[in-house]
Amino acid sequence: MPALPEAERGATVVRDKVVARIAVRAAREALAARDDTSPARTELAAPRASVTVGGGTARLGLSLDLPYPVDLADVSRRLQQYVSDRVSQLTGIKVTEVTLAIEHLVPFGGAGPERGRVQ
Repeated sequence: MPALPEAERGATVVRDKVVARIAVRAAREALAARDDTSPARTELAAPRASVTVGGGTARLGLSLDLPYPVDLADVSRRLQQYVSDRVSQLTGIKVTEVTLAIEHLVPFGGAGPERGRVQ
């Protein structure tokens, strides 16, 4: 039986929910890649993602906690780039936008209520 032309073979559909789970995983990977923002060293809540997919492109929204103190602008840019690249790589969908909503800044590195006050 001869192979069908590409246009007649069908398409792979990646559901929004799957893209959202991949985006959450990529955000965790990006945070874990930085020694100072490793989730193991801080009490960061799990990221949450919303996704709109259409026409072969995706728009992502991530809500997450970040450790404090860090360079928020630098961490945000790197996180957006990593998540965009990783989602595109794993799904084949071009990511046109990654929006971050930073819900909380979580103290780490010795700062926080568990440490006593300096006398």
